[in-house]
Amino acid sequence: MSRLKLPSFVVLAVAMSVLLAVEASKTPATNEEPRYTSDGRMLRPANYREWIWLSSGLGMSYNPQPEPAADPAFDNVFVNPTAYRTFTKTGTWPDKTVFVLELRASRSKGSINTGGHFQTGLMGLDIHVKGESRFRSKWAFFNFEGSADSAALIPTTADCYSCHEQHGAVDTTFVQFYPTLLPIAQQKKTVGKQ
Repeated sequence: MSRLKLPSFVVLAVAMSVLLAVEASKTPATNEEPRYTSDGRMLRPANYREWIWLSSGLGMSYNPQPEPAADPAFDNVFVNPTAYRTFTKTGTWPDKTVFVLELRASRSKGSINTGGHFQTGLMGLDIHVKGESRFRSKWAFFNFEGSADSAALIPTTADCYSCHEQHGAVDTTFVQFYPTLLPIAQQKKTVGKQ
């Protein structure tokens, strides 16, 4: 009986395929899912600026009489693409939805600008994340200071939890401020409060 001798490049190709398959099984399904340290801190989403942009606000405040700022802050809201696609089909947010509220300073004078405001430096990130089995209230908040790689859970006694619970248009999220998503929620009849 003769043995079949495979060319070395075939053996090498098969070995590489097996190695790649093993490595792929070790990595998360997507790079947009929330990740946490062993002590429960959330890791900063590295590529959130490649996610779906929902809206920007300028000088927004939920206080009854906010003090006007000469150069109010901008907030930019991004959501992970998988959650966005699910919302456009169902009007609801799936588990592992991650909202990133990026806070940026503004300026009114610079370069050739003579009116209005433009965005400048990063002031911080606030994260609103859905974790149905991780968090008792299903949704949680994290605040990333400066360029921190991780952030601790904001205690559930903080105002952000009750405010989102009372005023979130869909679940505990402020869809009322996302002009491309509010009509979807209205059409799917998932709007609760505004």
